[in-house]
Amino acid sequence: MPGMKPEDFRRIALSFEGAVEGSPMGAVDFRVNGRIFATLASVKEGYGNLMLTPELQSEFVENAPDLFLPIHGGWGRMGMTHIVLKAANRDMLTGALEAAWRLKAAKKRSPSRKPAESPSSATPRPAKKSKARKSDPSQG
Repeated sequence: MPGMKPEDFRRIALSFEGAVEGSPMGAVDFRVNGRIFATLASVKEGYGNLMLTPELQSEFVENAPDLFLPIHGGWGRMGMTHIVLKAANRDMLTGALEAAWRLKAAKKRSPSRKPAESPSSATPRPAKKSKARKSDPSQG
C-alpha cells in the first residue's frame, strides 16, 4: 500500500463542499458549518483525526483495526478516531473523511449561543409576567 501523507489528507478534506482549514491553536483542523470534522493534530505520530460518532467509530475500528483506532481517553470515547496515514489508500481516506464531513455538514452552524441570548433579549416570558402585574405603571 502506498500510504497517504498529510498533504493528501488536507487536499481531500478541503475537497468537500463548504470545508475550510483553520489552525486556531496551532493544530490544523478542517470545518464545515463552523464544526470540526477532521484534524491533523496527531500528524507527528502518523495519524489524521476524524470526528465520528462512537457508533461509527466502532464500525470503522471493527472493519479495519489496522487503519482506525480510537484516540486515547475521553476524546476517543466521544468518537474521535485516528486514521493511520501510512496504512491508508486514497479510497479509504476519502471515505473516512467523507463520513466525518457528512456528520458535521448535516448540522447547521451551531446556534446554541445566539438563540440562548435571543429569547432572553426579546423577553417574551418576562413580558407575559409583567402583563400580570398591572399595578406596576412602568410595565404597562
